[in-house]
Amino acid sequence: MHSTLFKSALSAVFITAFFSTALLAQQGNFEAAERFTGDKMEKLIGNTSVWPRWIEDTNNFWYTYENDEGKNWYFVNAERPSQRLLFDQEEMASQLAETFERPFNAKDLDLKDFEYNTDKERFTFHVDSIQFTYNLNGNNLIKGDSLEKEEREPWATYSPDSTWIAFAKNHNLYLMRSDDEDSTEIQLTDDGERWFSYQADEGDTTSNKRLRTNANFFDDESKLYITRTDERKVNELWVINALGKRPELETYKYSMPGEEEIGIPQIEVFDIASRERVIMDTDKWEDQELRANYGDHQTGDYKSTPSDKLFIYRENRTSDKVDILIGDTETGETEVLLSETSKPYFNWSFQELAIINDGEEYIWWSERTGWGQLYRYDSEGNLKNRITSGNFVVGDIVKIDTAANTIYFEGYGRDGDHPYYEHLYSVRFDGSNFKHLTPENADHSISESDKDNYFVDNYSRVNMPTKTVLRDRNGKVTLTLQEVDMSKAEAIGWKAPEEFRIKAADGATDLYGVMWKPFDFDSTRSYPIISYVYPGPQTEPFPTSFSLQGYTGRNQALAQLGFVVVAFGNRGGSPVRSRYYHTYGYGDLRDYPLADNKYGIEQLASRHSFIDQSRVGIYGHSGGGFMSTAALLTYPDFYDVAVSSAGNHDNNVYNHWWSETHNGVKETRKTVKEMDEDSVEVEKEEITFDGPIESNADLAGNLKGHLLLVHGNIDNNVHPANTLRLADALIKAGKRFDMMILPGRRHGFGPYQPYFERQKWYYFSQHLLGDYRSNVDMNLPENEE
Repeated sequence: MHSTLFKSALSAVFITAFFSTALLAQQGNFEAAERFTGDKMEKLIGNTSVWPRWIEDTNNFWYTYENDEGKNWYFVNAERPSQRLLFDQEEMASQLAETFERPFNAKDLDLKDFEYNTDKERFTFHVDSIQFTYNLNGNNLIKGDSLEKEEREPWATYSPDSTWIAFAKNHNLYLMRSDDEDSTEIQLTDDGERWFSYQADEGDTTSNKRLRTNANFFDDESKLYITRTDERKVNELWVINALGKRPELETYKYSMPGEEEIGIPQIEVFDIASRERVIMDTDKWEDQELRANYGDHQTGDYKSTPSDKLFIYRENRTSDKVDILIGDTETGETEVLLSETSKPYFNWSFQELAIINDGEEYIWWSERTGWGQLYRYDSEGNLKNRITSGNFVVGDIVKIDTAANTIYFEGYGRDGDHPYYEHLYSVRFDGSNFKHLTPENADHSISESDKDNYFVDNYSRVNMPTKTVLRDRNGKVTLTLQEVDMSKAEAIGWKAPEEFRIKAADGATDLYGVMWKPFDFDSTRSYPIISYVYPGPQTEPFPTSFSLQGYTGRNQALAQLGFVVVAFGNRGGSPVRSRYYHTYGYGDLRDYPLADNKYGIEQLASRHSFIDQSRVGIYGHSGGGFMSTAALLTYPDFYDVAVSSAGNHDNNVYNHWWSETHNGVKETRKTVKEMDEDSVEVEKEEITFDGPIESNADLAGNLKGHLLLVHGNIDNNVHPANTLRLADALIKAGKRFDMMILPGRRHGFGPYQPYFERQKWYYFSQHLLGDYRSNVDMNLPENEE
């Protein structure tokens, strides 16, 4: 009798548990997720910004723009200002139909390599390998010949006026005249070898084949320069591509944190007339980094000096000391122009030198006050004046007008709106006449004119579609180019995401983020929350401008399954804030962002009754893959599910520069005795570096929730060993987890991204919604390989 009663009671428990689970389980809305992917939203709406193609030495530009009226080409004159269709779409389709004797869709003309030919002052393009020229003034379409084989070979580096071609062969540097019918090769070096090479592909084993070089020409075409790195002693790393006819081994050099042997650069200059080589004198620090022709890559009306001088950036291995050198390319001698120390490391995101009037003055970006600002130096490297000041960050220099002594630059956090919104400012070299040129409360993306000071400005917020305008030098809007129309998306239920602000775990620091909700959102329901993460320090995971693609589109689609999806920053995340903020994670590369993410989710759950804090997911890619797993293992009773892709779970096997810069590396000096060439014992100072980093494998025993690890098997950025080492630790700890290896994929998943996205949908739906259906179709986009 007791046994019968026990069985009845047990049956009742099982029945109750079954119905409770059934009530809790929800079906993910896969149909809605598919309907609102980024790709489908882009097809519905079209472009969300304008990319102007400024015509050299003019204030004119052209651009293409696609919306529900089709794809159109526009021509803009900034001086007038005016905008018109570049050509009549219907007339163009008619002329092409007559030429090819087949119909053309006027709303979607497939004009390949459409560009402006500055020499002929005409537009050119091709259709079906037939070249066409379009005369802007006469609206005249001229059919040309069939396209010949591409004249410019991929191995060729042309001089600015296309007089010379530089290339590499057998790891040495060669030169030839571009108009030489006999293709006479001029060999400049004979000491190049594999891993200490003049080739872009330093590990190539092909013999007697012309390949691309890393060498560059000076503007006057009299000399070449190159940074050649000696990697012969650097250890090798390998990945295997299993998708070829035979699995193929790929070998490359890769130095890891604390390793003794890293690539050693040297800068060489070649005189084209004399064929002579000069090696620049740059020795100072052990294992230093060098960049040649520093300053020449900038945008605007300033260039480095002619070929008699070379500006060189030099940084020590601990990334906290920098010199700017001026090198004499005739003798190889160098002198220090500027030196600066910035602990714990330099903010490389905005670090730059502007060379004014061939070295009469210099403009240098520095965080010496804790905020990135601009400083002006004379020709000898003496500080003349501070150009900008305040508790905000100067970003990239957009343009410099040397005639007006005016700098145009991006800035963040100066005018009281969102500190991540990019704005355009101008200021004179002496710090006077400071102007805010983009007053709208929005994120501004700027493209500057080639000639005078005109700017195309795409401005938006995540909840405000993009408006594209033309501005003059004073910031005045002179022409509206395009405005994104979301009415078609709104008609099928689309809603914009929401911005929010919360506090970091210190209770004081403001953090910013974005929330995506299901479009059938019901405030009386309870939704699991998923946090999309990236720890920084070069960026944070939330958008600030309007977009339908990228992780905006992916998070939007994920939310439709029945989740509240959020992305927000953390201390140590973004370089557009103070030096204290973006260096917060130094010395703790694994743990620094975790408390902020947990506390942020707790705040959002306390604000919004529709967020279910008992069902928490987290995911990210690369550094976000590292962070999402670290969060699951550090707070196993808070996070329930993590999807971690291409994660650098063990930065001890990541590249030495990034890991040592952001986690720290200790330099050790000691005196050792050794025998010299004359067999005499001498003392020598030995310098070594050590930089161990905490890994996720150390936390494997903490796993309680569900973890999906994903990695491309030929990822040569974050090596698959990062994920496999974590898997090994989880196995040894007796933990259950899931892992997916994507064959033939590198750090980005390319055509496999849609498959991965849908696996992520299923994983979160299973473990946060209780939706274990196995018959949901993949519905992959068409034409994916």
